[in-house]
Amino acid sequence: MSGACRSITLTVNGERRSGSAEPRLTLADFLREELRLTGTHLGCEHGICGACTVLLDGSTVRSCLVLAVQADGAEVLTVEGLAAGEHLHALQQAFWDAHALQCGFCTPGFLLTAVEFLREQSDPSEEEIREAISGNLCRCTGYVNIVRAIRAAADTLAAGSPREGVA
Repeated sequence: MSGACRSITLTVNGERRSGSAEPRLTLADFLREELRLTGTHLGCEHGICGACTVLLDGSTVRSCLVLAVQADGAEVLTVEGLAAGEHLHALQQAFWDAHALQCGFCTPGFLLTAVEFLREQSDPSEEEIREAISGNLCRCTGYVNIVRAIRAAADTLAAGSPREGVA
Protein backbone atom coordinates (compact mmCIF):
# COMPACT_ATOMS: atom_id res chain seq x y z
CA MET A 1 0.00 0.00 0.00
CA SER A 2 1.08 3.51 -0.58
CA GLY A 3 0.05 6.83 0.87
CA ALA A 4 0.25 8.54 4.19
CA CYS A 5 -1.54 6.93 7.09
CA ARG A 6 -4.54 8.72 8.50
CA SER A 7 -5.67 8.55 12.07
CA ILE A 8 -9.26 7.35 12.30
CA THR A 9 -11.65 6.80 15.17
CA LEU A 10 -14.69 4.54 15.11
CA THR A 11 -17.11 3.26 17.67
CA VAL A 12 -16.77 -0.50 17.35
CA ASN A 13 -19.14 -2.74 19.29
CA GLY A 14 -19.97 0.20 21.54
CA GLU A 15 -16.35 1.09 22.31
CA ARG A 16 -14.48 4.06 20.88
CA ARG A 17 -11.44 2.73 19.00
CA SER A 18 -8.70 4.57 17.13
CA GLY A 19 -5.97 3.52 14.78
CA SER A 20 -4.14 4.47 11.64
CA ALA A 21 -5.04 3.46 8.12
CA GLU A 22 -3.51 3.98 4.75
CA PRO A 23 -6.02 5.43 2.27
CA ARG A 24 -6.61 2.11 0.46
CA LEU A 25 -6.90 -0.11 3.56
CA THR A 26 -10.31 -1.77 3.70
CA LEU A 27 -12.51 -1.68 6.76
CA ALA A 28 -12.25 -5.47 6.94
CA ASP A 29 -8.47 -5.32 7.08
CA PHE A 30 -8.56 -2.45 9.59
CA LEU A 31 -10.87 -4.44 11.87
CA ARG A 32 -8.78 -7.58 11.59
CA GLU A 33 -5.24 -6.16 11.54
CA GLU A 34 -5.39 -2.88 13.44
CA LEU A 35 -8.13 -3.68 15.97
CA ARG A 36 -7.53 -7.46 16.14
CA LEU A 37 -11.23 -8.25 15.65
CA THR A 38 -10.84 -11.37 13.56
CA GLY A 39 -14.51 -12.44 13.56
CA THR A 40 -15.00 -10.47 10.35
CA HIS A 41 -13.87 -12.95 7.71
CA LEU A 42 -12.49 -12.30 4.26
CA GLY A 43 -13.67 -14.68 1.58
CA CYS A 44 -13.88 -13.38 -1.94
CA GLU A 45 -12.74 -9.78 -1.29
CA HIS A 46 -15.14 -8.69 -4.06
CA GLY A 47 -18.32 -8.23 -1.99
CA ILE A 48 -19.95 -11.38 -3.32
CA CYS A 49 -19.74 -13.94 -0.52
CA GLY A 50 -20.92 -11.86 2.45
CA ALA A 51 -18.40 -13.29 4.93
CA CYS A 52 -17.14 -9.78 5.75
CA THR A 53 -20.57 -8.28 6.46
CA VAL A 54 -20.72 -5.83 9.37
CA LEU A 55 -23.19 -3.15 10.39
CA LEU A 56 -21.96 0.36 9.60
CA ASP A 57 -24.15 3.00 11.24
CA GLY A 58 -26.84 0.33 11.54
CA SER A 59 -26.81 -0.92 7.94
CA THR A 60 -25.10 -3.98 6.52
CA VAL A 61 -22.05 -3.39 4.38
CA ARG A 62 -19.41 -5.60 2.86
CA SER A 63 -16.40 -4.44 4.83
CA CYS A 64 -14.07 -5.63 2.07
CA LEU A 65 -15.56 -2.91 -0.18
CA VAL A 66 -15.50 -0.04 2.32
CA LEU A 67 -12.30 1.83 2.97
CA ALA A 68 -11.39 2.26 6.62
CA VAL A 69 -11.02 6.02 6.14
CA GLN A 70 -14.61 6.14 4.86
CA ALA A 71 -15.77 4.72 8.20
CA ASP A 72 -14.01 7.39 10.26
CA GLY A 73 -16.47 8.59 12.90
CA ALA A 74 -18.95 5.80 12.22
CA GLU A 75 -20.43 3.11 14.44
CA VAL A 76 -19.51 -0.45 13.51
CA LEU A 77 -21.01 -3.65 14.86
CA THR A 78 -19.05 -6.85 14.27
CA VAL A 79 -19.90 -10.39 15.32
CA GLU A 80 -17.81 -9.84 18.46
CA GLY A 81 -20.33 -7.22 19.57
CA LEU A 82 -23.42 -9.43 19.42
CA ALA A 83 -23.05 -11.34 22.67
CA ALA A 84 -23.43 -9.68 26.06
CA GLY A 85 -20.57 -11.27 27.95
CA GLU A 86 -21.36 -14.98 28.06
CA HIS A 87 -24.99 -14.44 27.03
CA LEU A 88 -25.37 -15.09 23.33
CA HIS A 89 -27.55 -12.91 21.12
CA ALA A 90 -30.79 -14.65 20.15
CA LEU A 91 -29.42 -15.24 16.64
CA GLN A 92 -26.19 -16.78 17.92
CA GLN A 93 -28.15 -19.06 20.24
CA ALA A 94 -30.55 -20.04 17.46
CA PHE A 95 -27.65 -20.85 15.11
CA TRP A 96 -26.19 -23.06 17.84
CA ASP A 97 -29.50 -24.74 18.65
CA ALA A 98 -30.45 -25.34 15.00
CA HIS A 99 -26.97 -26.56 13.97
CA ALA A 100 -26.92 -23.74 11.43
CA LEU A 101 -23.17 -23.74 11.05
CA GLN A 102 -20.53 -26.24 10.16
CA CYS A 103 -17.15 -24.72 9.44
CA GLY A 104 -18.37 -21.33 10.70
CA PHE A 105 -16.51 -19.22 8.16
CA CYS A 106 -19.68 -17.64 6.76
CA THR A 107 -21.51 -17.43 10.09
CA PRO A 108 -20.50 -13.89 11.14
CA GLY A 109 -21.81 -12.49 7.86
CA PHE A 110 -25.08 -14.39 8.15
CA LEU A 111 -25.53 -13.21 11.73
CA LEU A 112 -25.00 -9.53 10.94
CA THR A 113 -27.21 -9.77 7.86
CA ALA A 114 -29.93 -11.35 9.99
CA VAL A 115 -29.61 -8.68 12.72
CA GLU A 116 -30.50 -5.95 10.23
CA PHE A 117 -33.16 -8.07 8.54
CA LEU A 118 -34.96 -8.97 11.78
CA ARG A 119 -34.87 -5.36 12.89
CA GLU A 120 -36.78 -4.49 9.72
CA GLN A 121 -38.95 -7.63 9.46
CA SER A 122 -39.88 -9.09 12.85
CA ASP A 123 -42.14 -11.90 11.60
CA PRO A 124 -40.59 -13.11 8.33
CA SER A 125 -41.74 -15.97 6.19
CA GLU A 126 -39.29 -18.64 5.05
CA GLU A 127 -39.29 -17.06 1.60
CA GLU A 128 -38.47 -13.62 3.04
CA ILE A 129 -35.62 -15.10 5.08
CA ARG A 130 -34.22 -16.85 2.02
CA GLU A 131 -34.37 -13.59 0.06
CA ALA A 132 -32.70 -11.66 2.89
CA ILE A 133 -29.75 -14.05 3.10
CA SER A 134 -29.42 -14.58 -0.64
CA GLY A 135 -26.30 -12.40 -0.73
CA ASN A 136 -24.45 -14.60 1.75
CA LEU A 137 -22.77 -17.77 0.58
CA CYS A 138 -22.31 -20.96 2.59
CA ARG A 139 -20.51 -23.96 1.17
CA CYS A 140 -21.34 -26.37 4.00
CA THR A 141 -24.89 -26.24 5.33
CA GLY A 142 -27.33 -26.06 2.43
CA TYR A 143 -29.10 -23.13 4.16
CA VAL A 144 -32.00 -25.17 5.64
CA ASN A 145 -30.80 -24.85 9.23
CA ILE A 146 -29.74 -21.25 8.71
CA VAL A 147 -33.30 -20.40 7.69
CA ARG A 148 -34.65 -22.35 10.68
CA ALA A 149 -32.30 -20.52 13.02
CA ILE A 150 -33.31 -17.08 11.75
CA ARG A 151 -36.99 -18.00 12.07
CA ALA A 152 -36.40 -19.26 15.65
CA ALA A 153 -34.49 -16.09 16.53
CA ALA A 154 -37.38 -14.01 15.19
CA ASP A 155 -39.69 -15.83 17.59
CA THR A 156 -37.28 -15.34 20.49
CA LEU A 157 -36.86 -11.64 19.73
CA ALA A 158 -40.64 -11.21 19.42
CA ALA A 159 -40.94 -12.67 22.91
CA GLY A 160 -38.60 -9.97 24.23
CA SER A 161 -35.01 -11.21 24.29
CA PRO A 162 -32.74 -8.98 26.36
CA ARG A 163 -30.47 -8.52 23.31
CA GLU A 164 -33.16 -7.43 20.85
CA GLY A 165 -31.95 -3.82 20.79
CA VAL A 166 -28.54 -4.60 19.29
CA ALA A 167 -27.69 -2.03 16.64
